[in-house]
Amino acid sequence: MKIAATMFAVALAAALSVPSPATAQAYQCRMPQNISAPRISPQAKPRRLPVTGYTLAASWSPEFCKGREMESRHRTQCSGRNGRFGFVAHGLWPEGRGAWPQWCATRRTVPAAELRRNMCMMPSARLVASQWAKHGSCMVQRPETYFKVTRILWNSIQFPEADRLSRNDALTAGNLRDAFVAGNPEWPREAVGIDINRRGWLQELRLCYGKDFRPVKCDARRIGPRDNVKIKIWRGL
Repeated sequence: MKIAATMFAVALAAALSVPSPATAQAYQCRMPQNISAPRISPQAKPRRLPVTGYTLAASWSPEFCKGREMESRHRTQCSGRNGRFGFVAHGLWPEGRGAWPQWCATRRTVPAAELRRNMCMMPSARLVASQWAKHGSCMVQRPETYFKVTRILWNSIQFPEADRLSRNDALTAGNLRDAFVAGNPEWPREAVGIDINRRGWLQELRLCYGKDFRPVKCDARRIGPRDNVKIKIWRGL
């Protein structure tokens, strides 16, 4: 079920009042001006569900780029030629009861100007295009609205210094949640989901919101490892 842009503006009023963080997660960002969004074909059947909340997924770029540095499809994010990235936006995902809406019908694609506007936050043209096609299309009518909402939420977050945390050999999921809450005191710990791979390396944070875009407790699918689970963070070295 798509939501009108005016409803988004009202729901995000609280987020707009939060001061933007002083440090960006794109440590460096040098994006070319000539970028175009690829066409994305649906990878599954459309699933239309009432939206009950949202997830802002923040991918830890050094872990994602491990072994992908020379792959052409990931060159912008991983080669180092366009900058060095820490946490990057994987996407803003609508949630439903028991599942999530996806691949809703739309003829709109991401305009080149909108693509460029978001590349330092989400440094992959294919990722930008696919997040609109898979998730944004189930939320609003226009990609510009979807990415405006994503940027507002993204800029309201102070992400933890993962480089520093990575040097703690006894790091736990609880330590990472504590670091996140220290920078974002309005966030309850149970709203901070963590995704790690099978070898225990951090892949991304999954931040859980209600329909009003305020932090809410993550469900079992999104919360990830318990606080006492040891985790590791790859620094890209």
